[in-house]
Amino acid sequence: MFQATRRRLAIWYTAVTAVLLLLFATGFYFYVRNTLIDRIDDTLNHVVEVVERTLVIEPIIFGTDQTKSQVNIQASFRDSSDSVEDDHIDLEWFSPTGELLWSTLSEPLNVPINANRTGETVWVINNKLNSEQNYSLRQVTQRVEIGRQVLGYLRVSHPWFEVTKPIRQLIFDLILGTGLTLIGVAAIGWLLSGLAIAPVRESYGRLKQFTADASHELRNPIATIQTNVQVALAEPDIEPQQHQQLQVIERLTRRLGRLVDDLLFLARQDSGILQQQWVEVPLDALLIEVIQEQQAIARHQNLSLSLEIIDSPKLEDNFTVLGDWDQLARVFTNLVSNAVQYTASGGEIEVELQVPVKNKRNSSALNSVLQIKVTDTGTGISPEALPHLFDRFYRADPARTHSSAAGSGLGLAITKAIVENHRGQIRIDSQVDRGTAVTVTLPAHKLEQFRL
Repeated sequence: MFQATRRRLAIWYTAVTAVLLLLFATGFYFYVRNTLIDRIDDTLNHVVEVVERTLVIEPIIFGTDQTKSQVNIQASFRDSSDSVEDDHIDLEWFSPTGELLWSTLSEPLNVPINANRTGETVWVINNKLNSEQNYSLRQVTQRVEIGRQVLGYLRVSHPWFEVTKPIRQLIFDLILGTGLTLIGVAAIGWLLSGLAIAPVRESYGRLKQFTADASHELRNPIATIQTNVQVALAEPDIEPQQHQQLQVIERLTRRLGRLVDDLLFLARQDSGILQQQWVEVPLDALLIEVIQEQQAIARHQNLSLSLEIIDSPKLEDNFTVLGDWDQLARVFTNLVSNAVQYTASGGEIEVELQVPVKNKRNSSALNSVLQIKVTDTGTGISPEALPHLFDRFYRADPARTHSSAAGSGLGLAITKAIVENHRGQIRIDSQVDRGTAVTVTLPAHKLEQFRL
């Protein structure tokens, strides 16, 4: 229990840290990426401004009245190509109609003109079959004009790998750093959760030890009281009123003794010091004994109590489990006595032992189980109470409590602890006023030796 709690705390520490690191890494990634893009766009816009100021514009006279201007390409870009080559920046000059007139690129890009001073990323596809020949560029395009006359278009390009390369390295560093940080946080979380659980574990251990010690110490005085009461009841000259009072005391003492025994059993079960004698237990023989012990009580309450063993002639010794005889007997005694207690006169109680159908098909399976089902026609249990039946000291419904046989609320808790200790499962299905069915499954022993 404490290991599971410690593990959950460590997982929560790590999960919360992982979410925070993910948010930080995501924000940091977009911040760096946008910063790099803004830096490249600023550089491209600066180049556009510089080149635009150095353009050599010459007038052209058409006839006597019309004068237009044009850009002297050779004079304008003679010095620009050398200045931008070191910065991996390429220049392109287009005519007003979009015709490429001058470029620092070895080959035309075949990318349409889109006048955009804010910058855009374009993908240049040279070969659809070979992606290595394709690349991307960051571009800024400026339309150059005088008055209403468009002189042309200046496009400045920068390789996009100047962004993708550091971004890839950043992603790798963030993943590596986040992974190492999470490993460290998981280790630290495991240590811190251990420190946090230690006082709780110590307190719980003391509580269990106190319960075990108190239960053990109470057994002797209770047994002494019960013995003295029984001796007093055996006196021949005892008055009737005193005799009745002593019977009440003896009955309450016996109930208190059972409660102490149950508490001691659960305390030892929780602490793992319960001594068990594991032997091969034939469940058919054990159930026969349990039914014989409860048969007299059932007859007294006018109840029909029966045992049905669904055997298969192809299997031998197919009802053997490995476990503790006394504890398993306690399980089925509790279940049958509960059925007897909460079934009205004239009702029926049936105990069924069988190999489930899904295991009969493969009797040599190592995970084969045996199924014991206790069914009664009693008062039933409400759906709200079913999830809490195995809680300690839980009483499903005061109306179900028989005044003369009121239990402590530990019977089903002990039953579940014993079944789970034998690597089995227990399930309760019930409907109000229609009855209850308790199903116990236990792993069969040496089923690999069965012969078809």
